[in-house]
Amino acid sequence: MKRTRVASLAAVAAIAALGLSACSGDGSGSGGSGGSGGDKKKVDIVQFVKHPSLDAANKGFQKGLKDNGIDAEIKEYNAQGEAANNAQIGSQVATSKSDLILAIATPSAQVLSQAVKNRPILFTAVTDPVDSQLVESLEKPGKNVTGTSDANPVKEQLELLKQIDPDAKKIGIVYSSAEQNSKVQVDWAQDAASELGLTVETKAISASSEVSQAASSMNVDAFYVPTDNMVVASLESLLKVAENKKIPAIAAEGDSVKRGATATVGINYEKLGEQTGAMAAKVLKGEAKPEDMAVETQEEYDLYVNETSAKKSGIELPKELVEKAAEKY
Repeated sequence: MKRTRVASLAAVAAIAALGLSACSGDGSGSGGSGGSGGDKKKVDIVQFVKHPSLDAANKGFQKGLKDNGIDAEIKEYNAQGEAANNAQIGSQVATSKSDLILAIATPSAQVLSQAVKNRPILFTAVTDPVDSQLVESLEKPGKNVTGTSDANPVKEQLELLKQIDPDAKKIGIVYSSAEQNSKVQVDWAQDAASELGLTVETKAISASSEVSQAASSMNVDAFYVPTDNMVVASLESLLKVAENKKIPAIAAEGDSVKRGATATVGINYEKLGEQTGAMAAKVLKGEAKPEDMAVETQEEYDLYVNETSAKKSGIELPKELVEKAAEKY
């Protein structure tokens, strides 16, 4: 799913002169044995918020490093979904002595790409790297930043909804107004819905606490859940609304189905993280430079269904879908 348009980058939050004890890791080496052995590469991992999808990408990345022969001393940072924390972490990592930086999710990647110009940055869980002004193009990033995109097959996901509920006409999408990746996915969903004879109702939120109220206010036949960090962090509140309304919730990725969304055909974040780890290993070994490494995507998508949550909502999943599913819950 290649995108070539460029949108203006949202202004990066001003860097505050505050301590980072609340949002940085403890500095222990979580890859290899820790410590500062001479053969170890130092890697900073900056994750925008903690939720299962991004956690899986983090886990996969560290596995990808190890599987490709990199024994790394890893220091982890988590912005807790806060722009101010994110900016502070960017300032700290800019002065660290790491050999490579991993940015997990678009907001972290944007801050780091502005703060760090002299070391390689790999990103993962970024929907549209061009639109987010992280790279010049998917094929030729052109600077010290590259990685893997979690661009998902939105049209196929909405086609899946039509298989589950042929009578569905209107889809509801709750998304964060602060996340560029979410705005891109809303655009994709609106384009795909138009092709499939569906309409889309959207509700923009500014805090996770608003997810339930926004979803409850919608008069729709189904929910579509993009890879929006704010929404996914509070996914259960949206899924409870879907259950009460007796409508399906189609997710953009498999971890959300495991947590209770009805179904998806989508990416596996742990595998995406492993793919990013393999790219990082090439950089750390001196085999490639980020500016010359094309942004990668997951080439194969899996079908996930959650029969348990579907039954709670009174939804009968087609037998052929259940039989084809790579993962059933």
